[in-house]
Amino acid sequence: MRRAGLGEGGSGNYVASGYSVYEEENEHLQEGLRAKVSALKSLTIDIGTEVKYQNKMLEDMDSDFDSTGGLLGATIGRVKQLSRGSQTKLLCYMLLFCFFVFFVLYWFIKLR
Repeated sequence: MRRAGLGEGGSGNYVASGYSVYEEENEHLQEGLRAKVSALKSLTIDIGTEVKYQNKMLEDMDSDFDSTGGLLGATIGRVKQLSRGSQTKLLCYMLLFCFFVFFVLYWFIKLR
């Protein structure tokens, strides 16, 4: 007794050709899957690169804010020192100058 697809004859060729169709379909699906995996790999590499860049930018911003905070603290200390003395006119002029600068900046930004 012969098994189907192993011997020579009409039914064996049919089974063998059906097998090759399935194998071709599997290879085609395998190539599609391979392409999708490589696309996902490149996407994850791009995401990792972007995350590293964003983290570096955040660290730079953090150090900038720290230095600005130190500068602002020193400036406020000087203003407090001026307010302790009898130089109230100078303090008043300085506050008016600050308001003027903020007004000019506000006006300049509004015109844009």
